[in-house]
Amino acid sequence: MFENFESLTLDVGAQQIFVRHSRDGGSKPALLLLHGYPQTSAMWHAVAPLLTDRFHVICPDLRGYGRSSKPASDPLHIPYSKREMAKDMVAVAEQLGHQTFYVGAHDRGARVAHRMGLDHPDRVLAMTLLDIAPTREMYENAGSKFATTYWHWYFLIQKHPMPEQIIGNDPSGFWKAKCFNQARGENPFTDAALEEYLSCFGSPEAIHATCEDYRAAATIDIDHDNDDNGLKLQQPLLVLWARRGVIESCFDALSLWQDRAADVRGEAVDATHYMAEEIPEEIAQRMRAFFQSQTKTKDAAE
Repeated sequence: MFENFESLTLDVGAQQIFVRHSRDGGSKPALLLLHGYPQTSAMWHAVAPLLTDRFHVICPDLRGYGRSSKPASDPLHIPYSKREMAKDMVAVAEQLGHQTFYVGAHDRGARVAHRMGLDHPDRVLAMTLLDIAPTREMYENAGSKFATTYWHWYFLIQKHPMPEQIIGNDPSGFWKAKCFNQARGENPFTDAALEEYLSCFGSPEAIHATCEDYRAAATIDIDHDNDDNGLKLQQPLLVLWARRGVIESCFDALSLWQDRAADVRGEAVDATHYMAEEIPEEIAQRMRAFFQSQTKTKDAAE
């Protein structure tokens, strides 16, 4: 995976963040690709190479995931707030030579991107978010169908150590049960990607850190949203969600994003939750077209 990419680990404050990035980035604009739960940057293995001709493509493992740091948490779950995780990503881009960047993000990574766009509006140029609606509104509007399908949202936020102990009895079995469920019972992953996911997820540190990510989402992240007092994302936003997924069946995703962002467009695509691995050519093409259109709009305005 990731031919013509370099792997390195960056010191980002007190954390170490593992990154894959295209070798020939040079003066190209940066594109951060942020993964979801319970995956790693490997989820972009089929998308990232299709974008290197136009962008310096940067694929980090979020804190708590993959080969990045898994810091100790606290009773408020602050180390796993999307605010703290977003700070890591801004620092990663800076260390690789970029003050501004585009963002393509899936699942939990898209929640990090949402907070990053609010907290660092001068850094994020535009975003493509895959298969999420805003966290606060998903919890507020959840019904029994959502809770049944996304059972992990309510399981992972239970108090330590209950979910950690249950997952730890069979990490690989849990990973497959959760992810294959969101892929309509299929396995959309390549052997190499799946091997990395299962290897990285199996340690007690990773299991606990990723539970903390969800606990933060249900608590401190919502507090941060409420503290914004209606602040909207100002960056152009493309949202794509799975036609064969829970966002399509349980939420009005476009309307929810229009309440949280000033410039939004989006639609469902013919895939399940793991669209970057099911239809990578389409996802790469949509990202490319959207980000290039924003560059042309910006150039024309200047």
